[in-house]
Amino acid sequence: MNLYGLWVAAGGFCGAIARYAVSVWVARRFPSSFPYGTLFVNLSGSLLLGMVIGAGMTRWAEILFGVGFLGAYTTFSTFKLENVKLAADRKWGTALVYMAISYSAGLTMAWAGYGLGSLMTK
Repeated sequence: MNLYGLWVAAGGFCGAIARYAVSVWVARRFPSSFPYGTLFVNLSGSLLLGMVIGAGMTRWAEILFGVGFLGAYTTFSTFKLENVKLAADRKWGTALVYMAISYSAGLTMAWAGYGLGSLMTK
């Protein structure tokens, strides 16, 4: 494993712990069948990744924070599984709303983060 791999591993370790902690924290504060914890994690991760890229960080920082931390922090597979569970429970409207918010707000947050990151370097 090269040094980049170690940076990815270190960032991923911290990102996975942060994802779990934040998801549980949000879910406890907003108990619901709607997956607010995962939604919050994915949207905040989109914003932060946009900021990392927009700020034009060094390659090392992009590897550590963008690939490692935020790659483990955000969770596409949990998002998909939650949609499958909502569909299995015949909560079609909730599943549709969850998908619509996740995709549209995720892109919006990434774009906003990119803009904020770009402003940070000026």
